[in-house]
Amino acid sequence: MSKKPIIVFEGIEGTGKSYHIKKIANYLTRKKIKFIKIREPGGSTNSEKIRNLILDNKSTFNKETDLLLYLSARSENMEIIKQNAGKKIILIDRFSDSTIAYQHYGMGVNLKFIQNINNHLLRNIKIDFTFLNTVNLSNMKKRLRLRKKLNRYDKFDIKFYEKVQNGFIKILKKNPKKYIKINSNLDIDLNESIILNKINDLI
Repeated sequence: MSKKPIIVFEGIEGTGKSYHIKKIANYLTRKKIKFIKIREPGGSTNSEKIRNLILDNKSTFNKETDLLLYLSARSENMEIIKQNAGKKIILIDRFSDSTIAYQHYGMGVNLKFIQNINNHLLRNIKIDFTFLNTVNLSNMKKRLRLRKKLNRYDKFDIKFYEKVQNGFIKILKKNPKKYIKINSNLDIDLNESIILNKINDLI
């Protein structure tokens, strides 16, 4: 395992993945360990512009346009990832698994089409480990209600999130050694400890 791994945090809305990635970033900062943190969509200047388009509540893109916008944002981020791969730890808030879970399992876009573009964008970049954050859908709804502002992807039908989360689990089962499933219904401090212990193993 690389000592400068690429670590991804995946999961549907309301799973706490962004909270955990922030905690790990704070930990690495205290330890004076070099890292970069990227979110998808977003991360770079151009990708953040694309993020605003995707998540805008007024946007009405079809599923193929949504996919291509996400992949366009990833294309912009790949330059940053390639520049830092092997030099710094790379923390990513959602990545290629999200595209498959949301756009294929959630929206029904052709899987081969997604994989072909993903493979082209990633080329020789390999994800070292993924934390898949899962949540009971009723808890997800409660957490979303507490948010001050909801974006377009916070407002889908509950069945959509169920399909997406089941999609994530199917992805995990294909390569279980590269994943840990974090049960976000449990105590957040317990999950933070599990994640931190694994991070220390990875670095």
